[in-house]
Amino acid sequence: MIDGECQSGLDCSVLVLNKHYMAIRIVGARRAFSLLCRDLAEVVSYEKDTYANYDFKSWCEVSRFRYEFEPDAHDWVSTVNFYIAVPRIIRLLGYDRLPHTEVKFNRRNIFARDKNHCQYCGKRFPTTELSLDHVIPRTMGGKATWENIVCACANCNVKKGGRTPKQAGMALIHKPVKPKHSPLLHIHLGHQRYRSWKQFLDHAYWSVELK
Repeated sequence: MIDGECQSGLDCSVLVLNKHYMAIRIVGARRAFSLLCRDLAEVVSYEKDTYANYDFKSWCEVSRFRYEFEPDAHDWVSTVNFYIAVPRIIRLLGYDRLPHTEVKFNRRNIFARDKNHCQYCGKRFPTTELSLDHVIPRTMGGKATWENIVCACANCNVKKGGRTPKQAGMALIHKPVKPKHSPLLHIHLGHQRYRSWKQFLDHAYWSVELK
């Protein structure tokens, strides 16, 4: 789930690395377990300031131990016979392609970039109560670009109408820019659950594609 909260273990997100330990995407726990079960990936586990690697069988064994001695340190999925910890990071064993570098220009990433805040009044709203506003209206030649689209609440959108912010006597809270990384990624990194991702995501040229 995008906000970092998991209703159950299978709702959690998992960072995927290529074989060279470069971050390439974020997947759900179901997809991660599918890759592990087919021996297409291994778990990369953060342990005492270092990382350890486990295949699926050894991860199941480690999970039994951790469920007994540190159950609160993990999210869990129950099987018929035991509980298995949801991995935070997995590494694809046969995939060596480089990560995507282009952040997709779509509604989801715009809402995430602006953190669901109206860029005129500054208030936070549910996604269903926000619209996307052209700072320079389309009737004046404004394009659908990162630098010209912002989140706006219904009241501010009506107030601004088909005018520029200056014409409407309004001001932008933040100047809209194209993100260097997926905005959704930073929402995950703000949650304690995904702190082990940071080492793999600190380099400016890495960008994670969310599926």
